[in-house]
Amino acid sequence: MGYKGFPFAGLAVSFSIILSTLYSVYGDIGYSIPEEMKEGSVIGNIAKDLGLDVSRLSARKARIDTDGKRKRYCDINLSTGDLIVAARLDREALCGKKPSCVLKLELVLENPLELHRITVHIQDINDNAPVFNKEKIKMEIRESTDKGARFSLDEAHDADIGENGIKGYNLQSNDHFVLNVDTETGGRKHCELVLEKELDREDEQEISFLLTALDGGSPQRSGTVLVQVTVLDANDNAPVFGQAVYKANLPENSPLDTIVVTVSATDADEGVNGEVRYELHHVSEDSNVFSLDEKTGEVKVNGPIDYEEESSYEIRISVTDGLGLASYSTLMIDITDVNDNQPVIYLKSLNDPIQENVSPGTEVGIINVQDADSENNRQVRCSIQQNVPFKLVPSIKNYYSLVTTGQLDRELVSDYNITITATDEGSPPLSSSKSVQLSVADVNDNPPVFEEQSYSAHVTENNKPGSTLCSVTARDPDWRQNGTVIYSLLSGEVNGAPVSSYLSVNGDTGVIHAVRSFDYEQFRSFKVQVMARDNGSPPLSNNVTVSVFITDVNDNSPQILYPAPEGNSFMTELVPKAAHGGSVVSKVIAVDADSGQNAWLSYHIVKSTDPGLFNIGLHSGEIRTQRDISESDSMKQNLIVAVKDNGQPSLSATCAMYLLISDNLAEVPELKDMSHDESNSKLTSYLIIALVSVSTFFLTFIIVILGVRFCRRRKPRLLFDGAVAIPSAYLPPNYAEVDGTGTLRSTYNYDAYLTTGSRTSDFKFVRSYNDNTLPADQTLRKSPTDFADVLQESEGSPEGCSQCRCPPS
Repeated sequence: MGYKGFPFAGLAVSFSIILSTLYSVYGDIGYSIPEEMKEGSVIGNIAKDLGLDVSRLSARKARIDTDGKRKRYCDINLSTGDLIVAARLDREALCGKKPSCVLKLELVLENPLELHRITVHIQDINDNAPVFNKEKIKMEIRESTDKGARFSLDEAHDADIGENGIKGYNLQSNDHFVLNVDTETGGRKHCELVLEKELDREDEQEISFLLTALDGGSPQRSGTVLVQVTVLDANDNAPVFGQAVYKANLPENSPLDTIVVTVSATDADEGVNGEVRYELHHVSEDSNVFSLDEKTGEVKVNGPIDYEEESSYEIRISVTDGLGLASYSTLMIDITDVNDNQPVIYLKSLNDPIQENVSPGTEVGIINVQDADSENNRQVRCSIQQNVPFKLVPSIKNYYSLVTTGQLDRELVSDYNITITATDEGSPPLSSSKSVQLSVADVNDNPPVFEEQSYSAHVTENNKPGSTLCSVTARDPDWRQNGTVIYSLLSGEVNGAPVSSYLSVNGDTGVIHAVRSFDYEQFRSFKVQVMARDNGSPPLSNNVTVSVFITDVNDNSPQILYPAPEGNSFMTELVPKAAHGGSVVSKVIAVDADSGQNAWLSYHIVKSTDPGLFNIGLHSGEIRTQRDISESDSMKQNLIVAVKDNGQPSLSATCAMYLLISDNLAEVPELKDMSHDESNSKLTSYLIIALVSVSTFFLTFIIVILGVRFCRRRKPRLLFDGAVAIPSAYLPPNYAEVDGTGTLRSTYNYDAYLTTGSRTSDFKFVRSYNDNTLPADQTLRKSPTDFADVLQESEGSPEGCSQCRCPPS
């Protein structure tokens, strides 16, 4: 251990360099300084002496630590690295009469934890003069005392030590006494009066002179006392102690009036000359913790006994007989330690708050534990009682590092109240606790989580732009900006358009609004992705799918596909005169762009030439005869059909059907009257003539073909259906044809065999695969009887459906 000298008040003091053992990898260093240095005085540059970087002293939280009870006498200047005096250094107050006065300090640095022991030797200066315990020393000496007799005098005491302590005594010149000074073991000066000239009480009853005590300091200090000698008659025996030195052991904290030891002295004289009286001569002011019974010689405890303050006492005891002869003895009292001090826990450093993502083993604080007791009583164990992710790791000497043992999660535990317990090894053991509050700082380690895995929104078509569809909610357990959620739509397309042109989302609330009005007939549903992002750094996000379903409203009227007027033309159906009741003669086909019940269609005849001749299927649209056709029925039949949907309110459409009752195309020219009702154009007659001519040629060809087929088959089927042929390409592409779901029934499949037309009229001869209808290829025959025969044969044949074609499903 190296010590550095330091001058004081112009005094040149040199100190030797002493080497001692180094602890661990850290070196110890020592300084020697005189007492009473001014506050702020520099003791030495500790950073330079220890090889430390001055610029990092502040960052490493460099500090000087002392025992918990001690006042901070030294400190470190973090800017220069100097060790400076922080409080008055009085060696006598700090160490009393101890020959060596040492301040033990510790320099603590963090990141990493580093400890250096520093010893500061406080050197004595001559700042105290010798002092006698009494202002006057009274002595009684018999006149018969022989020349050369010796009389002990009270010692003076000097708070200083060594060279600055008492070095000698001087006696004022007188006629009878000289001074003899003896040096005892340990350097103590003991002085005696030596009778050099016999006393004569009758000549001089009282003799007074000054005794001066001198120290060895520079400048030299002194103290005086008046010695007053009363001359008495002869007393030739002085009291004698039983022991030259008395020794005793006393536990600390002993109660008042505890007897430490009993001293005794005897005097060979009798009477007044043999009566003895005991008296304590305090070596220092702190020794008044004891008292002495002047008659019995019992030394008792008179004040608090604290081992940590003083571990031993040395007391001078005198005994005097009735006429003033005295003897002296020394009392040595050793104080034994008792485990009366609890360990004290000091929180030297704490990183608060601590990030929740720190790795296990991270140091978050430094703990220092001190116990003022000695030996086993000051051996301390530290522990953490609670089940917390922290532990104490012993470091240097009585320092512990508080480190993490596991992963922290602020969302589970945001604050820790750590109780540290320190227990010594005394008997019985003493313990103390200290609570350490530690907060966990948030880290953005949790993405937002939606409350549902997916969301569905239902909106009625023709909604208003800006209407609310639904709301999405995401939660983020992080704190402040790390837990603040912002919603947005992910880019994408719906039917070829950006998703932002359909929907918008409130970034703060997650409420989704419609940007435009939706049309169920354009699309019925679509999906979008909503992202929830927090405000952390870096931000975390999560996505959820929102399915939007558009609900249909009845905003489309039925659309009639057949009959479909084109310009001023009209369509005419040919009905055989021999048609029986219940025969299908035509069919109205309509569709509705809506869905569900809004597309459920019903058919109604609102006007007809003969109300009792035809009816229409409520849901099929098939026009059937209600009875057999008679000769009295009008050849021309006009029907007005209304098609209604089932919406609320209901929407409808109407169409006109023109039916011609005839078995022979020769009667077709009569259509000119019918056509005249529709149009007065002269061109109609020419068109009808052309139509009849072409039809006659075509029918002749058909009859020939049918005749050949009829000869090959015994039981031909004679089915008739006047329903209209609708090619598949005629249907709009957005109408469903699945049975039970759309507006068209697939049980009817019509094939066109003949189509003639003009600007004003149109004939179609078709066939159906409905068993209750007449085949179109059997419609026109040479005579009505032939037609009837075929119809009867068809009705009686068990194979009437053998040639039917099933409709596509």
